[in-house]
Amino acid sequence: MPDRSYLELPFFEKRHRQLADELDEWCRHTEWPDHGGTVEDTDEGCRQRVQILAEGGWLKWCVPQAFGGRTEKLDVRSLCLIRETLARYDALADFSFAMQGLGSGAVSILGNPEQQQNILNAVSEGRKIAGFALSEPEAGSDVASMKARAIPTQNGWKLNGEKSWISNGGIADFYTLFARTGDQSGTSGISAFLLQADNPGLSIAERQEVMAPHPLARLELNDVFLHQNTLLGEEGKGFATAMATLDIFRPTVGAAALGFARRALDEALRYSGTRKMYGQSMQKMPVIRTRLGEMDLKVDSSALLVYRAAWAHDQGTGRATRESSMAKLYATESAQQVIDAAVQLFGARGVEKGNAVESLYREIRALRIYEGASEVHQQILGDRAIRSFNEGLDAREAKKSGYVIAKCCEMFFVEMN
Repeated sequence: MPDRSYLELPFFEKRHRQLADELDEWCRHTEWPDHGGTVEDTDEGCRQRVQILAEGGWLKWCVPQAFGGRTEKLDVRSLCLIRETLARYDALADFSFAMQGLGSGAVSILGNPEQQQNILNAVSEGRKIAGFALSEPEAGSDVASMKARAIPTQNGWKLNGEKSWISNGGIADFYTLFARTGDQSGTSGISAFLLQADNPGLSIAERQEVMAPHPLARLELNDVFLHQNTLLGEEGKGFATAMATLDIFRPTVGAAALGFARRALDEALRYSGTRKMYGQSMQKMPVIRTRLGEMDLKVDSSALLVYRAAWAHDQGTGRATRESSMAKLYATESAQQVIDAAVQLFGARGVEKGNAVESLYREIRALRIYEGASEVHQQILGDRAIRSFNEGLDAREAKKSGYVIAKCCEMFFVEMN
């Protein structure tokens, strides 16, 4: 059992601690189906996990209470606790859960009642698998370079373009898709739509295989007709829709990384406690104890940042972009280091196919790229730090100027009297 003392942090309420305990107990008694390395095996593995999660009632945390969910609105702390726990037990289960939430998140936030009714109950019950189609071959981190375009028609839009590295591509029943509907440059003029997987003109151009098996695809869009009622939110506000959705789910990426790191630390502690080297347990060796301490520090630091970000978002006082970027950046980078250290500690066994740490090594790498590569978050945080400093400097200068003016006025009145 991993360290769970972090659950006593003031970021959590009693209901969160209960959720974490119930899910951990459920996971320990759940048998996750094996899945091979082929695209077909991975597809089936995800479908099975969606059904298992639905039967366990865990997908109800992906949607608001009004549509079969467990909380009035999406609760980021709950989402993070679920992703961390699932990631510790089964990476593909975490992926399947995350995509149900991310793919339907914009519907929860901005969908009209008809869209919400048609989509969200089916998502929470596992009857519909969700996809999120934002990235393109030349527009990953740089969303402003998006080329997919939806041209207005009499009853809706005609959509052309392509989307790439789309999670659940090929198995999703619907996609939250983003395309340009205006002539503005940059992020202006991007709109969000609901696109059904069986919509004529939509095709799977390529299944994209990556180092950790996940269902990914490149989508081709050839004269796809989108009815007027498929628009999510306001026309031209799609970028804001995407960012609002990612603000909710970005801390959960850090939580998944935290789950991977906890599993790696547990495996390292277990192995080093039983492995004998030079006539003693590995844990007796100072270099190993130091390494384990460093790993524990990174795990605990990540937990603090992840759950601070989740708590900040749940307070409802505004977007927690800075906190979310910190959590996602630090947790994913630290998890990579923790898992690498675990692989090193296992020696040759660490790179052996089938070893838990070898699997974690492949799983963690993508988390440092998707939902904002580490370099993007470094820039966000740098910009925020500079702006905050300059705003503080301006305030201090204004205060100083006010003091000087007040003194001048005081001297003037003294002289006049």
